[in-house]
Amino acid sequence: MDSLPVDLSHPAVQDYLALVRLQVLTPLSLLINIAALVVCAVLTHPTIAQVARLYPTAISPNPPTIAAYVLVIFLGQLGYCILLVLANKPETKRTLTKAVGISLVLANWVMAFWAIAWVFQWFLVATIFQGVLLLLLLYSNIALLVYHPPTSARPMDTALIHAPLQRLQRINVPNSVTLGLAFEPTMPGAPRHYSGWHAWSGFTVVMATNLFAFIIVVIRRDLVWCIAATWLCVSIWLDTPKPAPVYITVIAFTVLHPLAFFFSHVYHHFYGSRRGAVALPPGDNALHREALESQRNGRAREVDEVATWGGE
Repeated sequence: MDSLPVDLSHPAVQDYLALVRLQVLTPLSLLINIAALVVCAVLTHPTIAQVARLYPTAISPNPPTIAAYVLVIFLGQLGYCILLVLANKPETKRTLTKAVGISLVLANWVMAFWAIAWVFQWFLVATIFQGVLLLLLLYSNIALLVYHPPTSARPMDTALIHAPLQRLQRINVPNSVTLGLAFEPTMPGAPRHYSGWHAWSGFTVVMATNLFAFIIVVIRRDLVWCIAATWLCVSIWLDTPKPAPVYITVIAFTVLHPLAFFFSHVYHHFYGSRRGAVALPPGDNALHREALESQRNGRAREVDEVATWGGE
């Protein structure tokens, strides 16, 4: 067979092939994920929500609220698939292939397998899937934040690439509840004794994840993290009863996340990176640049004293 008239080792060709692979594999993985979750949430017995009610924990979320959250994630991923086809900016293509890449495809498959393990009440297997999913999403989110941060110049990238990945990351961390169920399942129904809630373990998980989200919101003024973190806090305190340490913490962060987002923007607006700078009229900028160029060339700018001081 004759060799192809294309150099497959060329970086541009490899990037193009990587984008084509994502255009095929990402919608397929999303379809598998949606199908698995719909079947496990509607057709199986028990369903995902019924298992959650059968084994309540200190950080179990409200099923309808989480269902709406997952629906938003799927809509965001649908937009991501459309962006894969319509993207024409080199920066967007690099973000799709280098930062996200195949990790989102694998994350969709792992999430589908997690749903199956959950309805079969294989909590240890579900915990393993959660750990793999956490690593995949953590890698993608770190790559996005460090190498391809969201920018106002490309709002579609922020809405369709950063937002779905960050929401998936946020929903995955509290689901570490499966780790506790894997080794010490709660009895069906609400625990009769306060110690049965594992209240302080739940408090540790909720406090750690929300503190991390709070720091992200303050430092990066990230609206997606703010909405996702607040949404999950609401979903936890809507599912009652809850032990007091968890209940108080999620209510407090429901208020703190939006306040942090608002005041971080206010602080950046009034005390931004150009602290102490004096705004000059447009004409003065040109004079300033001219003076700098003159200093670089080793010569001072000549000044007409008569024209300046009005002398004769």
